[in-house]
Amino acid sequence: MNDKISDLMVLLPTIETPTLTKADLSELLFERLGLNKRESKDMVEAFFELVHGSLVDGTDVKLSGFGNFQIRRKAPRPGRNPRTGEAIPIKARNVVTFHASAKLKGMVQGDIPAGEDLE
Repeated sequence: MNDKISDLMVLLPTIETPTLTKADLSELLFERLGLNKRESKDMVEAFFELVHGSLVDGTDVKLSGFGNFQIRRKAPRPGRNPRTGEAIPIKARNVVTFHASAKLKGMVQGDIPAGEDLE
């Protein structure tokens, strides 16, 4: 068992976690839809501005087949400073949560073929 764990630990630093950026999305729109680079960038920015604005206004965002972004109110609660152990109050706040759709979860788990449409 320890050999398997050590083998895994050796592999982990070599595994890259790719990040999908706005620039990557713009490039995909440019390549796949034939929009010019400026239009692609503007479209990606407009999409994220809509999502951002809706969440800031307290409106949930549902992306059919992908998932839901929701605003959740967290109540105030007691907390503790991990360094000193001192009790500190944590104020009430709003947080954004994301819940993946059943279809997206199925694709991630490999139950649904990845090439299938998310709708």
